[in-house]
Amino acid sequence: MPADADALAAWAAAAQLGINFAHIRRKALAVLNPLGSIDRDIMDDADLAGPVIFCFLFGGFLLLSSKVYFGYIYGVATLGWLSMYAILNLMSETGIDGSRTASVLGYSLLPMVIASSLSMVFSSTGWIGMSLTALSVLWATSSSSAIFVSVLSLTDQRLLVAYPIALLYGTFALLATF
Repeated sequence: MPADADALAAWAAAAQLGINFAHIRRKALAVLNPLGSIDRDIMDDADLAGPVIFCFLFGGFLLLSSKVYFGYIYGVATLGWLSMYAILNLMSETGIDGSRTASVLGYSLLPMVIASSLSMVFSSTGWIGMSLTALSVLWATSSSSAIFVSVLSLTDQRLLVAYPIALLYGTFALLATF
């Protein structure tokens, strides 16, 4: 089989599994641009393929930095997802389902993935590493709170949404740093 046929077979297998790479790219770009406007319909399909990929990348980069934290990553992610699901459903009138909550939190893990990849180059306990980690927490918090506020139509409640999210990503930052 030529290389193009192998790539086509891989894309067909991913499509059969329900993995839509165009949606993963669109959501990742929405997270990477925290100051841009968020489409209200960005979370119409709550896929979990992107968040699982980002969790694996986060754990993989930490593994390359001699930190074996896969269990901690999935434990913190699960506890954070359940907590944010409860908080958001208590705050909003319309509510949100669990898969959409997990999807937003997982896609917003992308800045932490970037910080963990840079921690292989810079010391994570030095001032450059600490600065990059703090910036990634602010970036992830800003992106996910903007998406939640947009999807749930929570006007003037962005800081209330951002606080528990910042605590969640701060925990991930502690995993990446120490």
